[in-house]
Amino acid sequence: MGVHDHHAEAKKVGPVRYARLSITDSRKSEDDHSGRLIESLLNEAGHCQQASMILKNDPKGLRDVIKKLCDEDVDLIIMTGGTGLSKKDQTIEAVSPLLDKMLPGFGELFRSLTFQEVGSAALMSRALCGTAKGKVIVCLPGSEHAVRLALTKLLIPEVQHLVWQAAR
Repeated sequence: MGVHDHHAEAKKVGPVRYARLSITDSRKSEDDHSGRLIESLLNEAGHCQQASMILKNDPKGLRDVIKKLCDEDVDLIIMTGGTGLSKKDQTIEAVSPLLDKMLPGFGELFRSLTFQEVGSAALMSRALCGTAKGKVIVCLPGSEHAVRLALTKLLIPEVQHLVWQAAR
């Protein structure tokens, strides 16, 4: 079965049910622009938000929420924020141990696309995609630009395919 056959099968998944998490110590609902952009782009693509949360940069708290969401009726858990280089940015480190499988190509492609736009500063961009308990889990930087790039160029075109494969 080739990629075109896979895409045809994946369309049968229908709308993807997703949970959106914003990881931040400074944002509130009214200024969570990246979180709202995730919601807007995924909903415009026909997918359904099941949960939305703003969480502090707290690795244990984040892991607890992800574990709970993995037992709920969602296909995708998507996060924005907490992926930087400062000591408080722990999203990648918190999420990685929970993954059954990692898709390193997601981060590699994201940095490649980012490099085309911002040059060598792209080496500081951390993004992650993998699966846990049959769910797709994605971690994105907190900037609106990063969210738009990752969703429009990578995630939305493949999200049903990812969900279909993760659930098999």
